[in-house]
Amino acid sequence: MNSKRFFLLLILAGLFLLGLWLPAGAAPQMQQPPTLTPGADGRTIYIVQAGDNCTRVAFLNGISVDQLRQLNSKLDENCTLIEGQELLVGIIAVVETPTVLVSPTVSPFTATPTPLIGTTEVCILLFNDANGNALREETEPAVAGGAVSLTENNGEYSAQLDTVIPADPAVYQGICFSNIPEGKYTISMAAPDNYNPTMELEYVLDVKAGDRAFVDFGIQSKDIVVDTSNQEPESSTSGSSPLFGIIGGLLLLGGVGLGYYAWRSGRPETKLSGGILKK
Repeated sequence: MNSKRFFLLLILAGLFLLGLWLPAGAAPQMQQPPTLTPGADGRTIYIVQAGDNCTRVAFLNGISVDQLRQLNSKLDENCTLIEGQELLVGIIAVVETPTVLVSPTVSPFTATPTPLIGTTEVCILLFNDANGNALREETEPAVAGGAVSLTENNGEYSAQLDTVIPADPAVYQGICFSNIPEGKYTISMAAPDNYNPTMELEYVLDVKAGDRAFVDFGIQSKDIVVDTSNQEPESSTSGSSPLFGIIGGLLLLGGVGLGYYAWRSGRPETKLSGGILKK
């Protein structure tokens, strides 16, 4: 055998044995690229590991070093990496799901009648107008048994009450219609039996919110008899007519006498002196 060939085979065999002798961990192992999940904004972030460089990071994430630099503008010229550093290695387009606006359910509007709010009060007093002057005085008491109705002219309110004898006449102001709406009302009073009105028993009243109105009605008992015993009789002049005639004649004669006396007193006196008439 040629010595050169033998020497070459010996070298190859030595290299083969040297390769078997080296520990298996000494050979660099190919690291599988990590599985990275894009975030909600579509950005894929890689965390730098020990021994990483830009070439290795680019290889593991399937991009070039230039792309890595473009995605991470803060890298220096030497592409220095620090363990734990976050690198942007990819951006995917995020398809936004359109927001569906749900309209609120609107129930059909049902009109409800507006309740009566306590805005106005009308008090009615029926009194015994004993003297018939249509004015209530302290000595003229309230009368029970009268029927009074209160009606709003547009028909929005109507009610009826009966008059009563008050427990405390000193502070009594009449029966009251409370919590009624403002408006124009007609008040009608029906007098009890055996009474006659001394004023109109119907009245139109216009009240506003917050008002409190008082209306009085006077009536008089049919049994009242006017006492005329204290009235002086009418004077009669029929018996004194001749006397007045005589007195008138005397006064007339006296006037004539006084007139004549005044006339005589005013005339100039005439005297005869030395045969010459002087005035």
